[in-house]
Amino acid sequence: MSYCVKIKLSSVLGLFLSVAVLAEEVGDRWGTEKREREYYRVVSIPMPKGQVIEAGAFELMPDNRLAVGTRRGDIFFVKGIDEEKPRPQFHQFAEGLDEIFGLAHRKGALYVTHSAELTRVVDSDNDGRADRFETVSDAWGYGNYHEYAFGSKFDEKGNIYVALGLSNSYHSRALFRGWAMKITPEGKSIPIASGLRSPGGIGPNEHGALFYIESQGPWNSSCSLKFLKPGGFMGHPVSFNWYKYAPHLKEPVKPESGTRIVTEKEKVKELVPYAVIFPYIRMGRSITGYVVDRSGGKFGPFENQIFLGDYTQSIIMRATTEEINGVWQGACYPFREGLSTGILNVQFTPKGRLLAGGTNRGWPVRGIKPFALERLDWTGRMPFEIKRINITSDGFKITFTKSVEAQTGNDPKSYKVSTFTHIYHGGYGGPEVDQTTPQVKSAKLAADGLSAQIILSDLKRGHVHEFDLGLLRDRDQEELLHRHAYYTVNEVPKK
Repeated sequence: MSYCVKIKLSSVLGLFLSVAVLAEEVGDRWGTEKREREYYRVVSIPMPKGQVIEAGAFELMPDNRLAVGTRRGDIFFVKGIDEEKPRPQFHQFAEGLDEIFGLAHRKGALYVTHSAELTRVVDSDNDGRADRFETVSDAWGYGNYHEYAFGSKFDEKGNIYVALGLSNSYHSRALFRGWAMKITPEGKSIPIASGLRSPGGIGPNEHGALFYIESQGPWNSSCSLKFLKPGGFMGHPVSFNWYKYAPHLKEPVKPESGTRIVTEKEKVKELVPYAVIFPYIRMGRSITGYVVDRSGGKFGPFENQIFLGDYTQSIIMRATTEEINGVWQGACYPFREGLSTGILNVQFTPKGRLLAGGTNRGWPVRGIKPFALERLDWTGRMPFEIKRINITSDGFKITFTKSVEAQTGNDPKSYKVSTFTHIYHGGYGGPEVDQTTPQVKSAKLAADGLSAQIILSDLKRGHVHEFDLGLLRDRDQEELLHRHAYYTVNEVPKK
């Protein structure tokens, strides 16, 4: 994550725009939060007295205990996290690690990704306390507080992937800072991609492809979800100095500052575009860990979707992705406001509840608590929501959680769409530019009311397409819980 206070002109312009947007939407946001409680309630998880548990990583153990890794370098095992009124038992398993942002279990050991290395942690004498700490990989440098390391779960071949943040948020002064690494089961460390800036989480999307969260900052005008393509360049060129230690990869041409991502990727062939852009403030300011809902419907109607936390705004969001013409893209959607601290990571429990944990340490946070563990429980009531958006050759297919009534659903005026993009540049953040308002030429609601096909006058590659569907009503005349969604168009399907 990155929340630097250096300000350049583009950042100031972006700030003015963000404040204007926030002023317009803040009233609606707080009203929405009250409605959200009807569908997903926040349950506080009591903490042991005297313990500071700033959760940065979770892993569900084979016996259904939850392993929690903390910013302070501790690992706790927790029982009872899934009880209706939780009174969990915390057991400290390990200490002395350094800002844990990755936990994965394999063959009786925990693999811990923290700032300086990937460590295998074992309780060899079965007394409930870790007593063996083995370095699996320390193939990267570490010498600055901002050089975070985020680790994935194991893939099907036994590999772990590590996303490495830059030095001081701006530089790559330590080995492979700003890179992604693959750590094989044998402990071989392989650099796979450059150009990362300040990751917030890493893991598979709902289709099993490897993604990571990128934070707003230089060369990133907003936070985004990105495909970690092997051999790819993720957009920030300061880490090119380590290509000499990755001879199996080709060093890209340096990008030109002040352009657009859609045109620059034609010149820089390795450049991977943002798959899902999260409009600044409207959809988070510092997005962190994420997890795919595999609960089998226990968490409501969003099975196989990505759930993400945001640190600064203390919120949870959703995202969906799809691959079009070999390029990943997709949409993001609001989900739940009102959590108590800055979210660092999220994890589903065995009963299909969403656990969120974090801290307010270091940067401004909307939530008032210095640290917290909280759980989102579905109440069983079905919200009227935009379930997902998929692109078509001439518009979009929008799917809903409840049937839309025919009058509004078949009216093109019910579907407001606008677009924007960002400047791709080395400045910190950046404003929304090149705005357009395509015409919604037609809208056709499916017979069951659960989806609608809209045709637009134009689809803009490289643009976020912003949807405002506040005029729609379901068959009980209820309005959408969240009226906005944002789809990033990198490619348009062929007819």
